[in-house]
Amino acid sequence: MIETRAPGKLYIAGEYAVVDPGQPAVLVAVDRYITVGLAEGSELGRVRSSAYGRSPLVWVRDDASDRIVIEHQPTDYVFAAIGAVEQLRSELGLAPRYYDLDIGSELDDVSGRKFGLGSSAAVTTAVVAALDAFYGLELTRTERFKLALLATIEIAPKASGGDLAASAFGGWIRYTSPDREALRLHRSVHGVAATLAASGEWAGCGVTRLPDPDGLQFLVGWTGSPASTERLVDQVRHPGASRSPRPYPEFTSDSRACVDALVEAFEQPEPAAQSRGALPTIRRARRVLQQLSASSGITIETAQLRTLCDVAERHGAAGKPSGAGGGDCGIVLADAGLGTAPILREWEANDIRRLSLAPHAATGSIDAC
Repeated sequence: MIETRAPGKLYIAGEYAVVDPGQPAVLVAVDRYITVGLAEGSELGRVRSSAYGRSPLVWVRDDASDRIVIEHQPTDYVFAAIGAVEQLRSELGLAPRYYDLDIGSELDDVSGRKFGLGSSAAVTTAVVAALDAFYGLELTRTERFKLALLATIEIAPKASGGDLAASAFGGWIRYTSPDREALRLHRSVHGVAATLAASGEWAGCGVTRLPDPDGLQFLVGWTGSPASTERLVDQVRHPGASRSPRPYPEFTSDSRACVDALVEAFEQPEPAAQSRGALPTIRRARRVLQQLSASSGITIETAQLRTLCDVAERHGAAGKPSGAGGGDCGIVLADAGLGTAPILREWEANDIRRLSLAPHAATGSIDAC
């Protein structure tokens, strides 16, 4: 039995802008996980997950083409990951094998509602890691990230890959995305192995570790309202005809300035300096998202997210929506010495649930994309 797991993630700053190649964001991996167990199979393969109901999905191989065939084809991240690894395996001349996957998640509540912690990225990362071990591909951590991104953009072409990077590398990171449209085209023409090796196609992609900000407390509140990242990103980029949107380059410039300031704050050696730099930057990043929301007509900061952030600010901390907003989670950074009990009491009174999360430790080295 092979078992792998991948952590969830939260955006700290740079969401929306990071969709553009080369635009930066700061993310953190968190200590809730997707787990994948893999066992050798024979004659067919199975995938068990609560997402597929009580019965496993069964797959076989087309004898003529070696293509995976599923009776009820789900267009999802699990089978996109399987497909990407299997294509690589075939291109490398390795013999196909059958296997069963058992997928478990800590990234949703007991009723199955997702917390907005990047479950799609985590399951993609964990499946790629499990199949890497199964076939003995000996991929580096960076190659697994790149393979997971190639799989992901077959399902969500505009996905930045930031959540995959956080899930693959752990800890606090600064991330910039490559041109995913170019990567999809290169894969369709040249295959997976050639795309992984084509360094020029990954221009703009970058993952840099950030120091743990010991001078800050990290709180996460969940509003209980799920949000569709893909839909919100598309609507922000293509606002209705009645809107006169703020120039998008102005937004990306402001977003980059917030990310740069936050990275500088994290890199300060003194805890007090981290707090002095990070808290006003988080407040500014929130205002930048509010301006984007007003310009595009898309609700990024819902009423509960507004309450979550306002409560934090009233008590001397700094909060903002995490990721695309529209529901899901908000994050708060506070000085290490600040008492947070008043914040949590007000959250509870407003039906905002604190998620007991901590950063997942950084794992392994990061090679250049």
